[in-house]
Amino acid sequence: MQKMNEILQKISIINTTNYNLLSILIESAIIFIVYYLLKKAIHHIVYKKMEGRKEYIINHTLQILLNILECLSFIIIWNNFIKNLMTLISVISAAITISLRELILNFFCGIYINIKKPFKVEDRIEIDGIKGDVTNIFALSFEVVEVSTNETHGQSTGIIVTFPSSIVLTKPIKNINKGFKYIWDEIVIKIDLQSDLQKNKNEIYKIINNNEIIKNIPHKMENQINYINSTNRIYYNKLDPIIYTRIVDNYIELTVRYLMHPKKARYVESEIWNKIYNSYKDNKINLYIN
Repeated sequence: MQKMNEILQKISIINTTNYNLLSILIESAIIFIVYYLLKKAIHHIVYKKMEGRKEYIINHTLQILLNILECLSFIIIWNNFIKNLMTLISVISAAITISLRELILNFFCGIYINIKKPFKVEDRIEIDGIKGDVTNIFALSFEVVEVSTNETHGQSTGIIVTFPSSIVLTKPIKNINKGFKYIWDEIVIKIDLQSDLQKNKNEIYKIINNNEIIKNIPHKMENQINYINSTNRIYYNKLDPIIYTRIVDNYIELTVRYLMHPKKARYVESEIWNKIYNSYKDNKINLYIN
């Protein structure tokens, strides 16, 4: 160790470089290499031992932990040097000061996201007018795969949008999956005013209740409500599909309301409408044709 210090002092003198700065740079390089190798090793071990979603979650969590430890290591060794630079930093231009502020803010907001979890990977969120599914959460930012807002539920556009972590403090976040996995979906069916209302409603109930996806959701939703009621006062009077009736001009408007997973809603709607059309062709439903 003494020999290494002598070598560093000689190099410092030869290059007219501050000895302390040179020492810090070398220590920083060593820390960077050590953590780089650790990340690679952990990724390799997790890849060998696990698979699928569990592999991603564990690897992602460990990588975040190592990033935090790496940042703390750099802060510790650069601490004294940074203190000496504070006077110089105070006179740097406003643009750089704002940039540093945003960087620090994003870092702490990234910690907030990972601890408080206003959303997590695979959640569908809407923020600043952009709706998408969260694919990655980093220390300073997070990514979502955008879904189209042209329709109610949206299909993936394949576009990846990156948000700075600090946006969670400045913009409201709509999390479609937080709390409950399922949402209420509605479709409106127009029935001829002269038709047998109860017969039509019975046929529609039959179509909705026989859907393989819809029929299992009320029981799952009830379990979720029982679980979340320990921390939130939330309740629903009815979880099974229901049809609301309204007379509009010269037809009957039937609003079918049922629980649905938001990512499957468009597919299920298509299945329902196909069966409604087939029932219409078989004279089981009297659709209003304008």
